[in-house]
Amino acid sequence: MALGVGFIGLGIMGNRMLTNMSVHGGFDLACGWDPDPKTGKAAKQDYPSLDIVQTVDALIAHPSVDVVYIASPPASHKEYALAAAAAGKAVFCEKPLGVDIEQSRDLVAAFNESGLLNAVNFPLANSPAADLMKAEVDAGNLGAVTSVEIRLHFAPWPRGWQHSASWLAERAEGGFVREVGSHFIYLSERLFGASELINACTLYPDDSVSCETNVQAQLSCGNIPVSFTASAGGVGPDIVEFIIWGDKKSYRLTLWDQLFSTTGENWQRELADIEDARQEGYMRTLDNMLAWKDGRDCSMASFANALSVQESVEAILSGEA
Repeated sequence: MALGVGFIGLGIMGNRMLTNMSVHGGFDLACGWDPDPKTGKAAKQDYPSLDIVQTVDALIAHPSVDVVYIASPPASHKEYALAAAAAGKAVFCEKPLGVDIEQSRDLVAAFNESGLLNAVNFPLANSPAADLMKAEVDAGNLGAVTSVEIRLHFAPWPRGWQHSASWLAERAEGGFVREVGSHFIYLSERLFGASELINACTLYPDDSVSCETNVQAQLSCGNIPVSFTASAGGVGPDIVEFIIWGDKKSYRLTLWDQLFSTTGENWQRELADIEDARQEGYMRTLDNMLAWKDGRDCSMASFANALSVQESVEAILSGEA
């Protein structure tokens, strides 16, 4: 039987999830809610079977909803997740888990106590590239890992396709460290263990509203040095790069799903037989989501995993090691 999903937030990420779940076929797109009636109306046009409800409470109580998917700005995640938990519903949440550390700790504690399923949408928990790197690291095929590099640049930030999500440009909930950097801090922790911030320098515009513009940070994951550099501005293509340097083999992941390896001078393409690595990752995420709900082995990131990432992200943004 298809898994019934209620969608809180029908903007960019909500629509992406609707599209991928409809392609996958293992999900019942039960109902959706968005604070903007125009957004809800547009989703209804694209997905006529989707029941657009008037309140979050109605969505959570909907009889066809097994899992509440939360795709709203991060400051609202705790409220909606706890409301779902009170109704005994599992929760699948977009990252970051939140922006307030104490609130997120309370949220993790509440779900631990309830025993309800909880997961955060970190695609690098399921992507072919991340899975291959995980297997290679665990097998010791890289030899001694000497360091990890995370390098990000965006021109502009937010990216053009995110123009409707103005909060991403603001310090309160947005910024590229939370929105993009969190994915690669998660991957570092998945591969090497919990992260510890050693030092950070984060620059902001003179106003009190706009998000960060330049970041340099040093972390340690399981005693592996991780350097994190990120910036926005200028002109040019985006840079999204993650490199593991090993003394026998190194891996470079660029633009999310293009994976290369080297044992010497040249980088060699990995997973070239996968026609669309991004789409393959989406489908793997949804396969794992079904396994997660059925109690089978899966690689979904839990609220606790996301809290660990959030603690490092917020420490970087505050510049407090």
